[in-house]
Amino acid sequence: MRSPEELRALVDDYVGDLALTPELHGQAESVRYALVGGKRVRGVICLATAEAAGAEAEHALPAAASLELVHAFSLVHDDLPALDNDAERRGRASAWAQFGEAVAVLAGDALLAEAFRLALSYPFPQAGRELAQATLGMIGGQYLDITNSAPEESTLHKLKTGCLFAASVGLALWVAEVPEREQGPWRAFGDELGLLFQIVDDILDGDGYVVTHGEEGARRLADEAASRARERLGDVPAGTSALEHIVDGLATRKS
Repeated sequence: MRSPEELRALVDDYVGDLALTPELHGQAESVRYALVGGKRVRGVICLATAEAAGAEAEHALPAAASLELVHAFSLVHDDLPALDNDAERRGRASAWAQFGEAVAVLAGDALLAEAFRLALSYPFPQAGRELAQATLGMIGGQYLDITNSAPEESTLHKLKTGCLFAASVGLALWVAEVPEREQGPWRAFGDELGLLFQIVDDILDGDGYVVTHGEEGARRLADEAASRARERLGDVPAGTSALEHIVDGLATRKS
């Protein structure tokens, strides 16, 4: 089983060499711009899960890339002046600041469509359905956020962040042909990853869970989420060393 660093290199190379639809014409420039950088966390989780479930990581690359493209789509649109109005992303100009708002909207649209093209490249529909459900949940979470209408904090983060992390596990299970009746322990693990990522993200940014629970309280919640994630992996009947390393990395990340 390969390390998370080796799996990240696989995702990076695949996304970097991705053949975009020719009909995009010049729009492809902004799409590729939006895909530069990032830790590829969701793609790495997908590949690590696929390997643990008995599939070749390379077979899961289209699924892993589809997750990264949906994530990039969400960032491009979140940065727009109508939403977060962020002119910088990953240390350089955000897509709208670089190309203008209209082109950035189209870049996000193209990223989403290309993501589904990849997910639907498998000879079964479940990967596409998994990605669609996760994307819709993420959009619903964003709506709750911008309208300040979430019924509670956990619902907001389960949708806005957690859905795509859960799908990182779910897509890999379909690619590895794990029967649905056997997916429960894997999916329980995926649910904890999104929460862990969000809490640590809030600790680094000093908002979200830090505002509502204080820094020490947020750190305690993160440690509890990491502990639950490791417990869920204990219920998985497979070698999960790479996934354990991912949990450790998410729990202790500094950026």
